[in-house]
Amino acid sequence: MKLIVFDVDGTLVDSQHLIVAAQGMAFAEHGLAAPSRTESLSVVGLSLPQAFRRLVGDDGPIEGLSESYKRAFNILRLDPAYEEPLFPGMGDLLAHLHARDDVQLGIATGKARRGVDRLIESHGWHGWFATTQSADDAPSKPDPAMLLQAMAETGTGPEATVMIGDTTYDMAMAVSAGTAAVGVAWGYHPVGALFGAGASIVVERAADLGALFAGAPVPNAPRDRTPETLSDPG
Repeated sequence: MKLIVFDVDGTLVDSQHLIVAAQGMAFAEHGLAAPSRTESLSVVGLSLPQAFRRLVGDDGPIEGLSESYKRAFNILRLDPAYEEPLFPGMGDLLAHLHARDDVQLGIATGKARRGVDRLIESHGWHGWFATTQSADDAPSKPDPAMLLQAMAETGTGPEATVMIGDTTYDMAMAVSAGTAAVGVAWGYHPVGALFGAGASIVVERAADLGALFAGAPVPNAPRDRTPETLSDPG
């Protein structure tokens, strides 16, 4: 039995516009200049305190920004302008993998447990994931705890586990946990950085992930590909 663990933001769901807008509102509430879009997306995948610590430093209002961000995020997610669509093909990929009897699915994300539950509810994924790890369950990525807990819950060893993600934090977490690390090129960190953090392969399409798990050869994404080439910044 293989365990395939997915990151959420930037891997399954394109939440960049909502994240950037919520960060902007949080910074404005504290009288601070908002980070650039690139800076905002560079911390996606980290738990909120770790993300804001990277953006404002240890002496910044980390706790206040975290609380302001949560409020802003919950307000903005009700606005249709900040829809969080699945990336092309990812819904079909999950359905295909869920139907296989030799695969277990998991989630490991910097989202809070409430956000994970809302995601599963909104897409009708009840019972699809054998394990779900959130910011409420373990230390922030790249600490390996999320993957270690996922493997313990499913009775899977690192040799049969793969982490799918779009950030260097996902890749580094997988390396630390001893699992395979597969990057996706449509997310928020450059492809070259994913390889540098330990990705064994970086794919360009959801169909490539399907082919990879079917044992077919899959080409790597170009190493010079950057997030700016992947989506309209809006």
